[in-house]
Amino acid sequence: MVGANLKAETMALMDKRAAMETEMSSIVQRLCNPGGPGLSGNLIDSEGFPREDIDIPMVRADRRRLAEIKSEHSEITEKINVNIQILHSVRPTARASSTKDSGSEETSLSAAVTSLSASMQTSGFSVASRPMYVDVVTSIPFAMVDEITESSPAAEDGLQLGDQLVKFGNVEGNDNVLQRLAAEAQSNQGQAVSVQVLRQGAKVGLSVTPRIWQGRGLLGCHFRLV
Repeated sequence: MVGANLKAETMALMDKRAAMETEMSSIVQRLCNPGGPGLSGNLIDSEGFPREDIDIPMVRADRRRLAEIKSEHSEITEKINVNIQILHSVRPTARASSTKDSGSEETSLSAAVTSLSASMQTSGFSVASRPMYVDVVTSIPFAMVDEITESSPAAEDGLQLGDQLVKFGNVEGNDNVLQRLAAEAQSNQGQAVSVQVLRQGAKVGLSVTPRIWQGRGLLGCHFRLV
């Protein structure tokens, strides 16, 4: 009974989290459209006046909502992880006189865990052995390709204008992003770098090799922060 109830609660949390991730993706796409303000871009122009090319109240509302969802998403993920650990660790402490009932409860609990694991794998979540954790990567871009030269390494390897970087090698946002992107390309000259981007709302995986070519730099493209 414990296993079945906990499984139902966990599945409900997973459904709620999936809906939150869909909403987060929509907000990110809206903010990071070409010409948009991005996740943290300025809302004023070079002269200090409010930008006229964007809906500032809407942008502020989207950013505030995104922050709220990210916080709640972390809480739900932690709750899911705790529930899954409990499902794997709980064992009936039955007395010898109730061996038959204990076996039935154990079977029910095992079935609940197996069913939950299968549901998670079907939904695209990665499932590890006990204790089990749900590996969720929220695709939040930190930079956008705003210039790219034809026949450059970046263009030949599949990057496109407007692509939003989620991961470039070991770079996944945080501070000094542009400097770290340049350093990552320099340290991997001639070697393939795993790149993940958001392209028209869809996550795309690429392999880009920084290398010397007839143009400037090792990639031939320019990134701007979002």
